[in-house]
Amino acid sequence: LALGRRLVAEGLGSALLIVAVIGSGIMGTRLYGGQPGSVLLANSIATGGALVGLILMMGAVSGAHFNPAVSFVDALFGDLSWSDFGLYTVVQTAGGCAGTIVANVMFSLDAVNISHHHRSSGELWLSEVVATIGLLLVIHGCVRTGRGSVVPFAVGVWIGGAYFFTSSTSFANPAVTIARMLSDSFAGIAPASAPAFIGMQAVGTLVAFVLIRFLYPKAAS
Repeated sequence: LALGRRLVAEGLGSALLIVAVIGSGIMGTRLYGGQPGSVLLANSIATGGALVGLILMMGAVSGAHFNPAVSFVDALFGDLSWSDFGLYTVVQTAGGCAGTIVANVMFSLDAVNISHHHRSSGELWLSEVVATIGLLLVIHGCVRTGRGSVVPFAVGVWIGGAYFFTSSTSFANPAVTIARMLSDSFAGIAPASAPAFIGMQAVGTLVAFVLIRFLYPKAAS
């Protein structure tokens, strides 16, 4: 029963996160048209705010990962079993895809419309490494120094800011990357571009794990 609650929390949280990402991108485009800066601002504020609320909502239930990279590092540290990591990844990805469908339908679009937004270049891939490292350091820097209560706000601010200071707009999440393939909107990513993004997120995750172990060798009780 406890595992079931955690999986529902991860799936639902991931779905609502993607609703915020995709929905705010569509709404921003409709409101601001050809002003990508204004659309990105709306997208970043909505996503950052949603993350704060969702982590506060689900943190005590599942840890509020909503991200296979976060779950993978927890598994490496022994805070999450490998079997649970596998289940978390499945429900995070499924929830994210469901959230994309909901967001599309909310704005009278086809439930699934594959993205044609190609994102493929060295600077974008480097951005995903940086964004993922930063996200994981923010989380563990707070948790492992006894400031876990500020994680929702730290994560929301980091992701909101990283939308602007990374050229990739900071996906930093394999499940989110897969889900964003299903919407041909501002926040979408073409399927051909997704594998490289996910690969760079994996690289960032491994680098972050090494840095966390070095910078915070003793976790707070």
